[in-house]
Formats: sequence, structure tokens, C-alpha cells
Amino acid sequence: VFAFTVLCLVSVSHSTPLLCEKLVQPLESLAPRHLEGRWALVAGSLNHSQSMDALRLRDSITMYFSNSSDPSTVSYTQINRLGNGCQHLRYNISLDGSSFSFDVGNRFDLNGSLHYTSCPDCLVMRWVVKSSKRHSVDLYLLSRRREVDLREMEEFRAQ
Repeated sequence: VFAFTVLCLVSVSHSTPLLCEKLVQPLESLAPRHLEGRWALVAGSLNHSQSMDALRLRDSITMYFSNSSDPSTVSYTQINRLGNGCQHLRYNISLDGSSFSFDVGNRFDLNGSLHYTSCPDCLVMRWVVKSSKRHSVDLYLLSRRREVDLREMEEFRAQ
């Protein structure tokens, strides 16, 4: 807790304590319609080194969310571009407010939440991945754009 508090104070020293609290709290709710469409992965922070190495190998990652007839379920497609090839991954996501869980066929547990961002066309996703070989907490910044401005990136770094 102390290290996290110091990080918040140093990273966003120009921000109010309220903003620091907002940066680490999940959103209270999110309309599934807001998720719908194409999102570019702009930045990621992972605490599992092998997964971070794998993330760095990708040229780009695009994520598509589409709503279903069930308002608590969203279809998720992730396209990883590696050199001249593409990898398509499709999953169903169960939504519960700003929390979600991926249906990955009992291979591992992948749950997460959406977090505050002042960026109007961004999402901040926190993933918790658990398996017999891996336990990690990942934070991703997605945007409708391929790049965000410096202020938006600094806010993500503070998170």
C-alpha cells in the first residue's frame, strides 16, 4: 500500500487525491453499447514477464466488441498482427456492471474490470489471469485511435 501511494503521489503530483483514487477504482457501471466496435490496444502493463514478452512480439492488436441479444453477454474478437500473419481469437464475455469474465473453455480463469479514464474514446481494462502456470494482473489502455496524447498516456502510467 505504501509503495502504491508513493507511486500515485509521484506519478500524478499535479493531480488531486480524488483523481488518484478514481484511477484505481473500477467503474460503477458501463453501458454495453459503449464497448461496441473496434478498439486499438495502445499500451499494456503486465506483471507476468513471459506474457509481456509475448505482447511485445505483436505488431498491433485490435479488439472488436459486439453486443448480443443478451445484454449481459458481449462477443469479443482479438486480432493479433505478427509480421505478415494475423491471429484471430474469439470469446464470449459475461458482463456484470463494469466487471467481466471471459469464457475460455476452462483452460484458465480470466476476469476483469473496466476502470476510470478521462480520455473520451478510451477504455482501461484490468485483467486477472489465473491458471496452474500463471497468475497475473494486466492493465490495458484501448482507444478508438491508434495513439493517444501525452496527457492520456501519463494518466494510464499513473494507473
